[in-house]
Amino acid sequence: MLAFLLLLLDPFLMVACLIRVPSEVVKQRAQVSASSRTFQIFSNILYEEGIQGLYRGYKSTVLREIPFSLVQFPLWESLKALWSWRQDHVVDSWQSAVCGAFAGGFAAVVTTPLDVAKTRIMLAKAGSVTASGNVLSALHGVWQTQGLAGLFAGVFPRMAAISLGGFIFLGGYDQTRSLLLRLGRESP
Repeated sequence: MLAFLLLLLDPFLMVACLIRVPSEVVKQRAQVSASSRTFQIFSNILYEEGIQGLYRGYKSTVLREIPFSLVQFPLWESLKALWSWRQDHVVDSWQSAVCGAFAGGFAAVVTTPLDVAKTRIMLAKAGSVTASGNVLSALHGVWQTQGLAGLFAGVFPRMAAISLGGFIFLGGYDQTRSLLLRLGRESP
């Protein structure tokens, strides 16, 4: 429960989303409108919707990131602990990377419906019900029109990309941590 409350109040997550969401809105609109240039899309959003248009989906992005992190990081640590216990020594960085890939992929799968809702909110026509940002309403709309398949649209590419990211970043984190701990022990 404490981890959940800390995550809700995590200023780094909120700041990261302040940067990530506008770029995600522009990127997604560029993907569905290949004839427009990125700067033109950015300008159109500002002209037609104002700064709020760039932050459409901020709340849904934060609501996706919280459960994602609550699944990924404890699972990563648990997998490392289990692997360490089974081999009777601390996992190597490559093993941590494998655990990170699995944890990231699993977290990606279980949070895909929230990612679908976020995407629908970001791409919705300005002024529509979906554009209002209500995640439950967006999920309900997808469920009604496309069922379970719609809620998990894009699950495999999302899982693959996040698994690769988990492998690289969490493995790299563990490698850097191990190196810094070693250097700290060797320094007077």
